[in-house]
Order: sequence, then C-alpha cells, then structure tokens
Amino acid sequence: MPPIPKAWPFEEAAKVAKRLAASGRDHALFETGYGPSGLPHIGTFGEVARTSWVRRAFTELTGLKSKLLAFSDDMDGLRKVPDNVPNKEMLQEFIGRPLTRIPDPFGTHASFGAHNNARLRDFLDRFGFDYEFASSTDYYATGRFDAAARRMLECHAEVLAVILPTLGPDRRSTYSPLLPVHPKTGVVMQVPMEELNPAAGTVVWRDPDTREAFETPVTGGHCKMQWKADWAMRWYALAVDYEMSGKDLIDSVRLSGRICRILGSAPPEGFTYELFLDADGQKISKSKGNGLGVEDWLRYAPPESLQQFMYNQPQRAKRLYFDTIPRAVDEYIANIDKMPTQDPATQPTNPAWHIHAGALPNHAGSPISFAMLLNLASVVNAHEPDILWGFIRRYAPAATPDTEPLLARLVDCAVTYYQDFVRPTKQYRDPTPDERAAIADLGRTLAELPPDASAEIVQNAVFEVGKRHPFPELRAWFSTLYQVLLGQNEGPRFGGFVALYGIAETIRLIDDALARA
Repeated sequence: MPPIPKAWPFEEAAKVAKRLAASGRDHALFETGYGPSGLPHIGTFGEVARTSWVRRAFTELTGLKSKLLAFSDDMDGLRKVPDNVPNKEMLQEFIGRPLTRIPDPFGTHASFGAHNNARLRDFLDRFGFDYEFASSTDYYATGRFDAAARRMLECHAEVLAVILPTLGPDRRSTYSPLLPVHPKTGVVMQVPMEELNPAAGTVVWRDPDTREAFETPVTGGHCKMQWKADWAMRWYALAVDYEMSGKDLIDSVRLSGRICRILGSAPPEGFTYELFLDADGQKISKSKGNGLGVEDWLRYAPPESLQQFMYNQPQRAKRLYFDTIPRAVDEYIANIDKMPTQDPATQPTNPAWHIHAGALPNHAGSPISFAMLLNLASVVNAHEPDILWGFIRRYAPAATPDTEPLLARLVDCAVTYYQDFVRPTKQYRDPTPDERAAIADLGRTLAELPPDASAEIVQNAVFEVGKRHPFPELRAWFSTLYQVLLGQNEGPRFGGFVALYGIAETIRLIDDALARA
C-alpha cells in the first residue's frame, strides 16, 4: 500500500484497507443509512459526502472495487405524523404500519415510503453521488435478510442480555429484537415473544388488545428488527465494511457492534462525526427548524462550498448558520487555486481533491473572493448582478460570465446574500474624534495615489495611515473602517476592496461617512 496522505479520508480508508487485507476479500461495502419518515436534510448530505470521500481515498490507496449503499429504513413503523406533509388526518390512521404500506399523502407515489425514497434519490443524484439505493422493505421481502433473521432468532437470549440493561422497566418487559408484522392490521408490533422456534424459524406472540395468539415466520418480511438489532443484522447480512454516524449515536453503535459480534461477524469500521450547532450554539434539530438547510445554503453559495464546510474538521462541533457561508466559499476558492500548483503526491491533502473526486476542477477559480463581492454589494447596495459586473470589469477587464463561470455564480449569490442577510442587519457607527481624524487622513492619502494603484500599494498606504494614529493595534484600525464605512464588523483585505471599488469611489465613501457622522 502506498504512503497514506495526511488527510482524514485517507486515514479512514486505511482502516478499511487493513480490514479487507485481514479478511481476504477484494471489494469493500460502504453504507449510509436514512430514515424516510422525513425528508432528506443537510445531515444526510454531510454523511453521504464524507463517506464518498473515504471511499474515493480507499480506491486511491488500494485500487480495489467498492460500493456505497444508501440504505433506507423504509420498513419502520410510522411513529408520528410529520408536520410538513399534507393529509395529516389520513396518515393518523396508519400509525405503526411500515412506511411502504402507508398511502402517499402527496398522492404521487405508491406509498409514503416510496415518496420519501424518491426524494432521497433525487437529492443524492442532484449532487452527483455514486451510490446504490437499497430499500429495507425489498431486502426483507425478497429474502435478502432471511438467513440473518433466523440467526437473530437463534441468538435471541444473548441479544436480550445486551439490550435489556439499557432499557427502563416498562420497555424491558415488552422488548424483543424481533418485531412481527400483524397479519390482520399490518402494524409493526412491539410485543414480547411467548415462544421461539429456531428450527421452524417462527415466533409466537399475542395481540395485546384482543389476546389472540399468532405464529409468525421471521423470514420473508413477516418480521423486522428493532432498530439497534436491525443495524447490527444489516452489518452482518451484507458484510458492511464502513459506516459513519453522529456523536448522538455513540451508545447505539456500541450496542449494535456487540450484537453484530453475537451474530458472528465483526462490526464495520466507523467514524463518529460531531453534530452541527445553530447561531446560538444549540444543537440543530429538524423538529425545531433551527440552523441552515441545504436549500438555504445553495441559495447563497455554490454546492462545492457546502462540501468544503463538510470536509473541515468533521469531528469538531461547528456552527451551521448564514455567517459560515462566506468563509467556506473563500476556503474553497483558495483550495482550487492551490491545487494546480501542487504535485500529484500532495494534491490528496487538499480538500478540493476530494470535492472534485481526485481531478482538477473544470474551472479556474475566481479572481475575486466572495467576501470582497459581498462588501462591494454592500457598499453599492446591489440589487442585481449587473451592478457588480460594472466594477468587476474595471478591476479585471477580461472577466465575463463566460470566461469566469465560478465568478458569475458567486456574483449572483452575493447579490442574494446581501439582499437577504446583510442589508437588513447593516448598522453604521459614528467614529470617535481620533478615528475621524484617521479616516480623513486616509481620504487624503488615497487622493495622492494614481487611479490605477494596485491592491498591494493601497493596502500599504492604509497600513501607514493606521500607524500614524493612536490605535492600540492595526486590527482596531481595520475594524473602524469596516464599521464606519461598510456598516459591519468584518471585511476583506481593504486594499483589494479599494482596488475593486475604485479609489475615487472610496474617497466619496469616506466623505459621505464623515458627513453623516
């Protein structure tokens, strides 16, 4: 195996490579799981993207074949009616039934499960993920899980010994890893087993309401597993080599791993990623609707920037809110600018290598940062892209939407971001007397520069002005410029902004700010 690049997807891939070498198999199975009672969300995107990067690194390290299985737990019983669907009253009648045996409240598919599965596949296809879709209902019904279900029946007592200590008294009294599907009502039953018949492959249980007893095969989709047992059974039945999970599932991973060993195989290699936080540092919740969704992100930035955000430090909790977008965009731009200058051996340490599946991107990056475009949009109060292009063509005369496709996307996004997020929160402050003197000095200094002065010349001039005045540090000087001139706390490299906006226009901006104060 070649040297392992210093990048977390390669470190994870090395674990899978070692696992396969020990097993003697020549292909790897990567898996991601999806609960289709709700619609795909940003966590779904993150898990599939991250797993895809590990899979790509595995291919690079070993040259072996692999597959990513996107597994939908669509045989789960509906526990409650979601808030974001039509025909809620109709769904209420089907509580407890498998999602694939419930009518579609949207009226577009054969079942509610099929509708949400289609949404998942559309979601994944939109981003070009390479995966194979799998339905729990299909796998159970067609016998793919029959041998594993019979094995679970044989190990029933051992599995109970693992799970029962983790449950409260009430749940403990009814728990079984096997959930029979009621032959009359179609409900997935959570009832204790009265008899276990491993030789026949059946269980006997009783309807808690009618007290009628039933003998049900554990095969053919007549039973499914409780979810922790189901997870373990899937790992065992399919020989899954790798699956990620969030920090909130650490205990579940541990329990499912123990059950997988009881069934007779080692659990997959895993990776625990941290959860996302909202603007206030609270955990993002689908039910609360806090934080940022995929559609929100894509309204303000290209999809590659979302992948950049997902790539960075996955084992560290991160705020997922609007103000994280510009930094992620500019990190992505910096990485694609850097990638062509790297030799092939070091390119895999660059996030852009993973985002673009090991190939150079089909565009040349952007000559202007997203932060710079946002500040330009803020100063000129941009309400359409053409306003920004007027300044861009002066700064980079050869730039057009055709020659700079990424820049064109960023211009559109910058106008939208400014109108929706920056403009409503802009708040200028008046300068102190010392700050006023420094800003006036800057205006005079800029007037002495040639109109086409470079960004570096302007930046040096701004530095010199700041040094001439009693600021505790130059950071305070730049914060003053952002707050007084731009109405925000942070901004881009000021010399670059002046070069883009124009020296004469910046002097007018200074004059207007001082007249306003």
